[in-house]
Amino acid sequence: MILRRMTVGDLDVFCYILGCEATARGAVIDPGGDAGQIASTVDELGLRIEYHLNTHFHFDHTDGNEELAAITGAKIAMHEADIPLYGKPVDITLHDNDLLHVGELEIRVIHTPGHTPGGVTFAVEDMLFTGDALFVGDSGRTDMPYSHRPTLGASIRRLMQFPEETKVFPGHDYGPTPSSTLGWERRNNINAEEYGFFQPE
Repeated sequence: MILRRMTVGDLDVFCYILGCEATARGAVIDPGGDAGQIASTVDELGLRIEYHLNTHFHFDHTDGNEELAAITGAKIAMHEADIPLYGKPVDITLHDNDLLHVGELEIRVIHTPGHTPGGVTFAVEDMLFTGDALFVGDSGRTDMPYSHRPTLGASIRRLMQFPEETKVFPGHDYGPTPSSTLGWERRNNINAEEYGFFQPE
């Protein structure tokens, strides 16, 4: 699998480019700005982008959707609960446990609300792209409109059902490292005890 992480937009969002090596088809997770830069990287990787996958509706994760779609021809996808809040056209309505295929890659949609009503995590192989639900060492904000802390806690507990070696790729570089694993989060995340997933060494 091809994976490239970029920092884009005014709020330094992590945008991820995924690609299938066998078919050169790809997807972009959270094109939050700098569409030209993302498109140049896509060209460098030799990929044909099929989807723009949004973890949630906030502008810092979606600001490049339309411009990049005009370049790539890809379809914009978002969970059904966030589409009314986004307020712009979306090509694909996502639901919990949907499966998307990009070449030979299978992308599973996991509904992880709490930061926003339609927040999702994308599961690909042994990786979770968690947007603003789970950060390295922390979790997403719940002091914003449409957010709800107990709901976010339940969402993260759901993610903790994956094996501890599962890699976590968040929406921002807010922790000591850009990515982590679920095992590390169980032992070190500052919300682990509150949310009920703490696992001591």
